[in-house]
Formats: sequence, C-alpha cells, structure tokens
Amino acid sequence: MIMTHFAKKAGLFQAILFSLLLSGCNTLEIKSSSVESAPQNKQIEETEPVYTSTVISAEVTLPPADIWERLRRSFSLAESDHPRVKKEIKRLQNSPEAFKALTKRAQPYLYYIAEEVEKNQLPAELVLLPAVESGFKPFAYSRDGAAGLWQFMPATGRMLGMKKDWWGEPRRSITDSTEAALAYLGTLNKQFEGDWLHTLAAYNAGHGRVSRSIKRAAKKNKATDFWSLDLPRETDMYVPRLIALVTVVKNPKQYGLELPAIPNEPYFEKVIVDGQIDLKIASDLIEEPVEDLIMLNPEHNRWATSPDQSHELLIPIAKAADFKEALANLPEDKRIRWTQHKIKEGETLGHIAKKHDVSVKAIQRTNKLKNHIIRTGKTLIIPLSDSVAVASMGKTIELPRIRRNYTVRRGDSLYKIAKQFDVKIKDLKRWNSVGRYIKPGQNLTVYVKPYS
Repeated sequence: MIMTHFAKKAGLFQAILFSLLLSGCNTLEIKSSSVESAPQNKQIEETEPVYTSTVISAEVTLPPADIWERLRRSFSLAESDHPRVKKEIKRLQNSPEAFKALTKRAQPYLYYIAEEVEKNQLPAELVLLPAVESGFKPFAYSRDGAAGLWQFMPATGRMLGMKKDWWGEPRRSITDSTEAALAYLGTLNKQFEGDWLHTLAAYNAGHGRVSRSIKRAAKKNKATDFWSLDLPRETDMYVPRLIALVTVVKNPKQYGLELPAIPNEPYFEKVIVDGQIDLKIASDLIEEPVEDLIMLNPEHNRWATSPDQSHELLIPIAKAADFKEALANLPEDKRIRWTQHKIKEGETLGHIAKKHDVSVKAIQRTNKLKNHIIRTGKTLIIPLSDSVAVASMGKTIELPRIRRNYTVRRGDSLYKIAKQFDVKIKDLKRWNSVGRYIKPGQNLTVYVKPYS
C-alpha cells in the first residue's frame, strides 16, 4: 500500500516534468522538489530512500549569425523622430546605391569594431560612427587634415599617442585608430555625465565648443539638450546622421533599403611579423591582391613595414594560417624587393631616387652611404619596397562636399557666411559668381564638408 502511494506520487512528478519540457518555454526555472515521503514508519524509513529530482535549465540565446542582427540586439540609445533625423533618413532613401556601397565597404571592419565597442562597454551605435566620419574609407582625408576611419585631426592623434613617422600614419590604422577613438569617446562621455548626444557632438565639434554652448544655454535658462544647443551647422547634421543610420539598420525594409549579408565573425586576424616585409610579397603569400591587403593595413606610407621593429599585419582570417606558415619558410632576404642601378655620369642620389620612386634616405640606408657622394660606374641597390606609392594612393582620396542652399539674411556678409560653414570666401564667390557684395534674400550655394 505504501509502495503504491509512492509510485503514484513519483508518476505525478514525472508527468509534471514531461509537461514542462514540452511547454515550449524558452526558460525553465531551476527547481528542486523532494518526493513526498511515505507516512511515518520506522521500517520504511530504513529501507526506502528519499528521491530528489532537479530540473536544470538555462535560457539559451544563440549568438546572431549576422552582424546587423547583432547590432540590432545591442542598440541602446533612445530613438528620435526629430525633423533633422527624418531629413537624414530621407537622404539615405534617396541614395540607395550609395547606401549599398557604404555598407559593403564596412564589411571588413564591422566585426572588429563591434568587439571593441562591446569590450569597452559602449553603446553599439558607435560601431556605425565611421560611416558618418569617413564612409568607412580608411584612406579618407578631410580638407582640414583629418584622416582615417575615425577622422582624427593631427593634434588629436598626437594627444592620443598616434605619432606618425616616415613609415606610417597610425591615424589610418584600423586597430590603433579604433582603440583611440573608443577611449576618447569614453572619456568625453564621462565629461558630459553620460549624455551620449553631447558626447557625439563633442567628438565632432570639440569638447570646449559643446561645453560653452551648454553653459550659454543654461545661463539664459534655456534647454541644454543636444537638439536645443547652438552648435555649428556641421554638428547639427552629424549627430542626426548617426541616429538616422541606426534607425535604418534597425528596419531597412521599412525604408526601402537593403543591407548586405555580413557574417557575425572575424574578417581578419592579427599576425606579428618580425622585421621588415614588403606588402606586395605579403599579399603574394596569401594569393590576394595587394590592394585588398593595403585596405586592411592602410597605416603604411611605404610598400614595406618599418625595418626597425616587429609589426602587426591584419590578414584575412581564411588565409591567416597559410600566411604564418609561408612567412616562417620565407628567408629574410626574400622579404623585400630590390633592384640594382648602375650610376651614370651626372646622376645624383636625388635623380636616382626619383627615377625609382623611393627616397634618398632609403638608398643611403640600404647602401650604407654617409652622405650624398656617389661615383660614376658604381652599382647601387635600390629597395623598391620603400616606394612611396601607398602614401600617395591614400592622399588622392578626399571626401566630397555636400551642396547646401543658404538664403542671405540682414547683416550677413561673405565673411560671416564663410566662417559659419567653414569655407573660404573665394570659394563662396566662385560657387555663386558674386563679387564683394550680397543682399538679404539672395540665395547662395554652399558646399559643406561631409561626414558620410
């Protein structure tokens, strides 16, 4: 009788457990329940164990297979339907091919930046900030000298430890510039007490300018949120542009746009290369176009890494193992390209360097020349890997300006308008075919600096 009672209870528990497992719930709470013991009976207590069953379950959230879905799950900043945001969304909708090209350019960099943003516990929206800054063009240069994916000005780059030299420009480095940008954004955010719109505005316009605008507004008892501040027109567009891009990424179909499928997985691997290597030779080792390798390693000013130190190369993840193996088997004297030049009468080091597109210093260093003196008939070794072609390639890429219309107001002058839009007076005159004088109501065309 007692055994029958126990069996009924156990059967009931199993039925409940089976029901829970089939319920389709994503999460089952961890529960422990002891089977009800038989009525008090000393003999039974000595011979019948008390069974304990535990249901162990945990919520299983699989990582997203697509990088866009990963970002959607992580976006945390408040949405906005501000007119400026709507205007930027419309701009994206009006240029579907440009949007497609932008997202395609982003592919090699998105996973790495997403990892770094997550590591630094920053909003996922910042992963898309290079789209606003440079259009995900690592060789992008502004007219003011800002460079790289994150568009660091030279002074800001130096302040953050990115010091350029003859061999390279770290502001163009994918990893160095990303680490510096996220550290800088984190610092700015602390200074602006967690307000990310103020932080983004300061990244664009400068901490001092945004702080002064907030203080002026507060002094006049006006609102100090980003949308209410008196900031440069460029910054007024900058923050809404990021919000618009995030909004579209959340639901591209709603806005008639498409996102390319990009796996949520690493695109490249960091490989330490001891000593100098020619980028063309490195690309040959992995059978990839040198242009593709340069887009992952855009910090180099020359065709080779610096001879004075080990260097980190970013190699496509699928080719990283092959590269490391091939590099280990490559003799040091085969890592650099060379040619020979027999000195002709009347030639100078300058002539020879120009002919081979290398620097005089490179020739001097390779041939251990202490000065510029050379002798006719002697043979020089020319290090072709020191070619300047990589640097000159980058400097041809500049962000196009965006056309804006401006109606002249009372009290305006060409000087004031040029200063407002950060353009030159002579350009204003050229764009509008005007002389020294303008009048209220007159419509002017202004080409402003873009950030996308």
